[in-house]
Amino acid sequence: MALRNAVLAALLEGEASGYDLAKGFDASVANFWMATPQQLYKELERMAADGLIETRVVQQERRPNKRLHAITPAGRAALHEFIAEQAKPTAIRDEMMVKVQGMDVEDAPAVRAAVADKLAWSQAKLERYERLRSRLLDGRSEQAYLTEAERVGPYLTLLRGISFEQENIRWAEFVLSVIDRRIAADV
Repeated sequence: MALRNAVLAALLEGEASGYDLAKGFDASVANFWMATPQQLYKELERMAADGLIETRVVQQERRPNKRLHAITPAGRAALHEFIAEQAKPTAIRDEMMVKVQGMDVEDAPAVRAAVADKLAWSQAKLERYERLRSRLLDGRSEQAYLTEAERVGPYLTLLRGISFEQENIRWAEFVLSVIDRRIAADV
């Protein structure tokens, strides 16, 4: 999947600046697609050149002008084409797994520190996702939201991100307990 498809999907929510998209990526699609702001801005330029988005400049006082991007009919067609394609299998390339796989007893403290950092990061991310879920539901039940909301795709991907981080937390806590027992046995 190309970054452009994630941007096109994000623009279905409406017109947005590059800054808004970057912030939105961090809050909404970061559970399945990562991009740096630099990558995002470069892709926006390419997408505008390809006619997938249109950009307008909003004059601002005492601030730099803002560039707002909106999906074009060609962009919608490209997104629909992407959606119709067979999805590629997920490929996991996780540095943490290599560290854990290669861990020996003498490496355990370093791996433990890395896993503890991963645990803290996943807990913080899960908290952000739960706050976003609360904002989306806005007091409604999940069933009411899914029945009434204009778009449910962002909510469904958010649920996947929540379950992913919950599993990361469960796994990290288990790994830490195993490492702690191994370290204690070596003392």
